[in-house]
This record gives sequence, structure tokens and C-alpha cells, in this order.
Amino acid sequence: MKTDVILTANIVGLGAESDQVRVAAGYARNYLFPRGLAIPLTQANKRRLEALRKRRAEREAQEFNTMTELAKTLSKLICIIKVKTGEDGKMFGAVTAGMIAEELKHQFDLSLDKRKIHLEHPIKALGDYEVQLDLHAEVKGTLKVRVESTTPITAPAATAAPAEPKKEEPAAAPADKKARRAAKAAGEKAPAQADRPAEAKKEKSAKPGRAPKSSKAEKPAADQPRQ
Repeated sequence: MKTDVILTANIVGLGAESDQVRVAAGYARNYLFPRGLAIPLTQANKRRLEALRKRRAEREAQEFNTMTELAKTLSKLICIIKVKTGEDGKMFGAVTAGMIAEELKHQFDLSLDKRKIHLEHPIKALGDYEVQLDLHAEVKGTLKVRVESTTPITAPAATAAPAEPKKEEPAAAPADKKARRAAKAAGEKAPAQADRPAEAKKEKSAKPGRAPKSSKAEKPAADQPRQ
């Protein structure tokens, strides 16, 4: 059995103040009426509609202003989400709208319904993201989200560093070999040049010149007197 009621408060999924809706009689009797969320639709209660509509307009204007200011504030923030990753950098799990809402409360003390955070798909990789926010029917916003890893990164340079000097050693070898050849050639030349004066002296002494004077005993027999 259904009954018509006038809502006196904003009820998500049902309506706002001054809305006339039809609900189950038991739901109205046991939940809406006792909590002051609705009143029966009668001629007497219809007179209250104007006051309810005015209160609704004021509430919506206040919500609009609040969400507009919130959108400006959120656009300047960077919400950092820390996650665990494997050695290959891949995340364990994913970042959801609920996690973002929790971090906003924890980091900036801002309460935001996770249903206002629009994620087409959960975030599954590290990096920077721009998340869309549906703050109000007439107010949209964006929030920068940075997903970082809590897993320490080991430096790969420890094993790669010794390889660089080894590559340079073969390049220096030809220069060293060339220097050794030059030194060897210089060493061989020096003795040869040093021996030249001695050889020159020998050659000078062996140079043909005037025949040495012979002694009288060595005169030819023809010059001796005949007997």
C-alpha cells in the first residue's frame, strides 16, 4: 500500500524539501514520520509547502557556495597516496575513490563523500593523475593525485660501475704499446751513435797515406857497393 507524503528534509535517492512523493505506507509510518523527514499530504500540510520551498532554496544556495569554495581549494592540492609495489614497480591492488577520500581527511582534514570522486577505473599504476570531482549539480572540480611507492628502490649502479674502467683499458693499450716501441727504437739508436766515434777513429787510422820511411838496413840490395 502506497501513501503520498511531503518531504521536510533532503533524502538521498528520494527527494528534497517540499517534494511530494509516494512511498510505502509502512516506510512512511515507521521511518519518515517518526524522524520528522516527511509529513502526510493533507490540505493543512500543503500550507507549509511555501516555508519548505524557501528553506530548500536557502540550503541549496549555501551548498552551492560551499562546494564552489571547496572546488577552488581542492584544485590547489596534491593528494599523495602511498602504495606497496613489487621489484618491477607494479602496484599491489589499486587506488579507489574511498582511499582518496580517506587521504583527503588525513592529510588536509577535508571531508568529502567518496561518491563525489569520479574514477572511471581504479588507479593501478604509479604516477600523477587528475581526478574529476562531482561536488554539486552545478559545480565540478578536479584534484591532483600522486601515487607513490613505499617499497625502497635498490640502486642498480653498484654492479654496473666497475664495468666502465674495464672498457677504457683496451683503448689505452695501443698508446702504451706505441710508447714502448718508440722507447725501444730510441734505445737501439743510442748505442749505434755512440759507437760511431770509435769506428771513425779506426777508419782514420786505417786511412792510406804516405808509406813509412824504411831503415837503412832495409835498403835494396842494388844500392849496396859491389865487391
